[in-house]
Amino acid sequence: MLCGTACSGAASGTGNAATDSVAADTLPTVYYIKDITPENLVKVYEALGRKATGNKVGVKISSGESAKSNQLDTALINPLVRLVNGTFIECNTAYAGNRNTTEQHRKTAIEHGYIGIDIMDADGQVELPVDSGLHLTKDIVGKNFLDYDFIVVLSHFKGHQMAGFGGALKNISIGIASSDGKAYIHTGGKTEKHEEIWDNTAEQNTFLESMADACKAIIAHTGDNILYINVANNLSVDCDCNGNPAKPEMKDFGILASLDPVALDRACIDMVLNSDDHGKEHLIERINSRNGMHMLDAAEAHGLGKQRYNLVTIEE
Repeated sequence: MLCGTACSGAASGTGNAATDSVAADTLPTVYYIKDITPENLVKVYEALGRKATGNKVGVKISSGESAKSNQLDTALINPLVRLVNGTFIECNTAYAGNRNTTEQHRKTAIEHGYIGIDIMDADGQVELPVDSGLHLTKDIVGKNFLDYDFIVVLSHFKGHQMAGFGGALKNISIGIASSDGKAYIHTGGKTEKHEEIWDNTAEQNTFLESMADACKAIIAHTGDNILYINVANNLSVDCDCNGNPAKPEMKDFGILASLDPVALDRACIDMVLNSDDHGKEHLIERINSRNGMHMLDAAEAHGLGKQRYNLVTIEE
């Protein structure tokens, strides 16, 4: 049984959400299920009504920096990956650590259970155009990204030390970018060399807007051959790219899915804001201190989705 309610992004006061006069049937749907189990992950996927098809289906995950990181457990996600006949996909990082070279990245990913992972920039990179970008004219992604017919964006929703939060939008922007592409986004287009990233970092809003630019390129490339699922567990203020993340202060709250990445990330943030869990204050502070909501505003301005949505709860 499905139970639907209309939700408004205006609750957190971003100022760019649609007005209350918008008809519910014109809004994107976000599906929600509370218990985080392999069976429920499959349920939210099936609720979307968009089947992952094609000869090659990529499942975009974050492979996690260390044994202490909070990346998604493969015991949770493998049944869905098998159902869609998917391949785990990732790209190398732009910072020193356990995933900045293909050899080390593949070793780390396999240690975390991501068997058969495709490090998409192992053999090079390609450019996708950004139409009318705020800062970027292109998105530099792993070469193998072009091999995939359909992308399942399977994200761990949590905080992030630079972006404020990480969800679907970050997973397709920074996550699909090659090492050099990550530098290009982080620097607002100032350099394409990952070795130069930290000497050329952009002003915060420029960085967030550049992530939205990169999202625009990915969505233009995939068309409808993409869907988005966020798992809201292990809600540290730090990303899975952090090898020593802060302890989660907020309790897990469920799995959400949508065909609209802006609505999906917004719904996750609204659930944090509206929670009665006192631990949420740490995550809210992290998002606010990085002006994280601005990425949603920029993505919405690009026409990538809406910050108002219909929330449909899947009964268990």
